[in-house]
Amino acid sequence: MLTKDAIIKSGSLRLRPILMTTLTTILGMLPMAISRKEGSEIQIPLAIVIIGGLTVSTLITLIVIPSFYMIFENVSDRIRRRRTPVHLQ
Repeated sequence: MLTKDAIIKSGSLRLRPILMTTLTTILGMLPMAISRKEGSEIQIPLAIVIIGGLTVSTLITLIVIPSFYMIFENVSDRIRRRRTPVHLQ
């Protein structure tokens, strides 16, 4: 299987579980993040950090890592082609 096809297949296969777990945690933290009750001054920053961290890590998981993998795979293919003698290609 080609690298691009494998990335597309795995992305579509893992998209739903990743988004479901991320969204449930983010939606669970929203009441804590927007709470203005007495004593919630300590919990609000924690909830905001968790929401931001999950959002960024989800984007990294779904977009950045597969993109870097494709780039590195293309570069390594080019290097392999350059090292292979002409009569073996």
